[in-house]
Amino acid sequence: MENLREDEIEDNMSMSPPSVGSMQIAGSNGFGHSMEFMSQAYLHNRYPEIDIQVEDSTFNQDPPLPVYLKFEDVEFKVRNSQVASKNPVKTMVSKVATQNNVEEKNKYKKILKGITGSIGPGEILALMGPSGSGKTTLLRVVGGRLLDNVKGKITYNDVPYSPALKRRIGFVTQEDVLFPQLTVEETLIFSAFLRLPTNMSKQQKYARVENTVKDLGLERCRHTKIGGGYLKGISGGERKRTSIGYEILVDPSLLLLDEPTSGLDSTSANKLLLTLQGLAKAGRTIITTIHQPSSRIFHMFDKLLLISEGHPVYYGKARDTNEYFSSLRFIPEIPMNPAEFLLDLATGQVNDISVPQDIFKDQESTDPSTAVIKYVQLKYKDILEPKEKQENHRGANTPKHLQLAIQVKKEWTLSWLDQFIILYKRTFRARCKDYFDILRLVQAIGIALLLGLLWWKSSTDTEAQLRDQVGLMFYICIFWTSSCIFGAVYVFPFEKVYLRKERVADMYRLSVYYASSTLCDMVAHVLYPTFFMLIVYFMAGFKSTVACFFLTLFAVLLIAVTSQGAGELFGAAVMSIQRAGMVASLILMLFLLTGGYYVQHIPKFMQWLKYMSFMYYGFRLLLKVQYSGDELYECESEDGCKTLQSSPSFDTVNLNGGLTEVWVLLAMALCFRVFAYFCLRRRIDISN
Repeated sequence: MENLREDEIEDNMSMSPPSVGSMQIAGSNGFGHSMEFMSQAYLHNRYPEIDIQVEDSTFNQDPPLPVYLKFEDVEFKVRNSQVASKNPVKTMVSKVATQNNVEEKNKYKKILKGITGSIGPGEILALMGPSGSGKTTLLRVVGGRLLDNVKGKITYNDVPYSPALKRRIGFVTQEDVLFPQLTVEETLIFSAFLRLPTNMSKQQKYARVENTVKDLGLERCRHTKIGGGYLKGISGGERKRTSIGYEILVDPSLLLLDEPTSGLDSTSANKLLLTLQGLAKAGRTIITTIHQPSSRIFHMFDKLLLISEGHPVYYGKARDTNEYFSSLRFIPEIPMNPAEFLLDLATGQVNDISVPQDIFKDQESTDPSTAVIKYVQLKYKDILEPKEKQENHRGANTPKHLQLAIQVKKEWTLSWLDQFIILYKRTFRARCKDYFDILRLVQAIGIALLLGLLWWKSSTDTEAQLRDQVGLMFYICIFWTSSCIFGAVYVFPFEKVYLRKERVADMYRLSVYYASSTLCDMVAHVLYPTFFMLIVYFMAGFKSTVACFFLTLFAVLLIAVTSQGAGELFGAAVMSIQRAGMVASLILMLFLLTGGYYVQHIPKFMQWLKYMSFMYYGFRLLLKVQYSGDELYECESEDGCKTLQSSPSFDTVNLNGGLTEVWVLLAMALCFRVFAYFCLRRRIDISN
């Protein structure tokens, strides 16, 4: 099985007759499968670098691999206190309690309690139920997002879940996880170039994006930024459709959506469901959670699974719900939206619904709503569940070629370098506003001018003047250390949601993301210190030689790059915006005190701290670059000239050499980044 090649499987598929009638739909009729190219004139004007040939103006896009999803007796449970597992003391207590035969139900809470169903290509399954009923949990379970503490049988083309399915499943979360600084078109283009196969030309990838934009009705906002928070952008409906387009670009076989209509008006929600219908007709299997759809949207669903308190209470065709519950003598007394009627039953609120009175017999002490819920759950177990299980077992097995195809893991569509180039461009586009922020430039230049005026043409003629200049050196070290640490510490916590989403979808290697992020951020961490030193250096009266200037600039940049690595490490280790800032502040304070300026003679039992501080090595390097031990000062004093090495300011610093500090800082910059990468890998918790 491991030796199977994907192109061989696909060749076998093309030779086999389709087993589902819905798969025989022409590609031009399905959303995302239009065989028509966009206007060649438009493409040439929009992307002049693409050489469009007339004979290449058609691209036969293959339909997605059909997926028949079956799930039977699915259960999922979580610990009553998830936090307890992170506390070693509580974990030990939990183990002792287990040894003392504490009941399992006291340790775990069941979220899903025996759910059964099936769905095939061309169908839309709606998961309905009140808040907290387990809809999203079931969606994440069948999507492979939750694997631990899951019981039951879940198969895809009669094959259990495996990592090979990652790139065949599209998952649209309830919160639209999109980069706010990118436009709609940029978002889709970067997704296309990262995820579409290499055998597609650049022209074909742009064409796929263009078709997706048209099919989802995003032409009007294609050049508008996504926005979010304090940044104005597209509307909620447009953002949701962009999230769907982000996933369907790669033709996922199984598309999962979590509350896609939440926050949308009825018209936008209706348009969105029409889009999903088109996607399903193109051969995709679609499952969506939905809270309380309008009656028009309700009748667009092929199948419905109604969940109450983790138990299924209905599974079958959406249009048959009224007939089924009428047979149980639950009849609405007033005209009612079918979705509203079902939710009332799922919650036991039957104020405007006629209810069979025999369900309350012998249950006078029981809450009426609880009695209703228990009754419909019991009837599902007696009537619907046996039928569905029988259908699952009696149904024809999935064709062999589909079973083989679903097990073939798609290889990386791009090489490491190609992924790096695309991610670097996207990262730079998403963060360029922060890099070239006018306030950031004003801060760097303003402080440089202020320092230059305060230390205007300073000298080292006397001990007091020398001490002033050494103080300026240490302030420069502090300023760029703190700026670069706090500029890097929030990067990974802020982008955590984007990274997790894209890593779950196997869009790129984690090493590619980290390399592109750190190198892209390095632009700002090199640019601003350079502007800063060009102003301060000559205003403050440092040594006016070319070699000394560039060596000082190199030392400052080395401090900045090392500080950036430290900030990335703190952020990746904590992955929390609040805690990352606190950790960075505490460690920065420690480095500040042990940097070699405030306290030169540290007690022996505390000296190990200074060797961990890169500010200690950076400050020493700046001093060694700027001063020479045999230089003379205090020549006008009574005692005559002295060498700089004899100054109390350099009691613990040998002004000769400097290579040791350079190598230590380079090693720290590298080690911080290696540790940051492994921390990021551990925190994201996604395996390749």
